[in-house]
Amino acid sequence: MESKKALLIAALCLCTTGAVFAKLPSPPPMTDEQKAKAEEAKAKAAAAAKMAAEQLAKAMDRVADGYIKAQKAKGVTVKPTPIAAPAAPAPAPTAAAPAKK
Repeated sequence: MESKKALLIAALCLCTTGAVFAKLPSPPPMTDEQKAKAEEAKAKAAAAAKMAAEQLAKAMDRVADGYIKAQKAKGVTVKPTPIAAPAAPAPAPTAAAPAKK
């Protein structure tokens, strides 16, 4: 009886495997208008991220200045660690020509 159940389960698994691996339809190609909207949204997101990073940096500077002033009032000298600006990202590597033998 157990072998019949196992055989039935195996048969069902084989039948449903094709449905699981079926190829999904590809999305329709984007029109020029959709591409323009996507680029505009991307630019807006980049500008918003830049503004948020600037606001965060200003807030961190205000907190650090407040801490330094509080420590100075207590008579403790605090020397902030200088942080170098991040380096520009390296250019993407170009495809190398195949080696000739």
